[in-house]
Amino acid sequence: MTIIGFDHVAIPIENVLEMLVFYQRLGFTVNDSTPPFYSVHFGDQKINMHAPEIWQSESFTLRGPTAKPGCGDFCFVWEGSLLSIMKHLRTLSISVIEGPVERAGGRKPGSIIGTSVYVRDPDSNLLEFMVYP
Repeated sequence: MTIIGFDHVAIPIENVLEMLVFYQRLGFTVNDSTPPFYSVHFGDQKINMHAPEIWQSESFTLRGPTAKPGCGDFCFVWEGSLLSIMKHLRTLSISVIEGPVERAGGRKPGSIIGTSVYVRDPDSNLLEFMVYP
C-alpha cells in the first residue's frame, strides 16, 4: 500500500469564533488568515474548517453533500498520561462525556489497546483522546 497517512480532514462549522478558541485552548495552532476557510493544526496534520457561508453555498461542491456542523468524529493520540489529559480537560472546564475506557486504536490492530476519554466541541463534534501505554 502506498498511502501513508492523513494530511487533513475538513468539517463544516457553525460557531466560528467558539470553535477556533476551543481548539486553541486545547493546544492546536489556529490559522484564521483566510476567512471563511479556517484550520487548526497539530503535528503534521490539520482540520480544515468551513464557515457557514462556504458549506451553505451550493456553488461550493468540494465537500460531502450532506455534511452539517457536528458531523466530525476525531480520535487524537495524547502524548502524555491519562492523568495529564484528564487534568488538562478539567483545567479548561471541558466535560468528559465518556471514559476513561479501553479502546482498540489504529496502532498494530488487535495488539495495542489504548485508554480513551471523549468530549464534544462547541459544534458537538465528538473528540476522543487516546493514551497508549
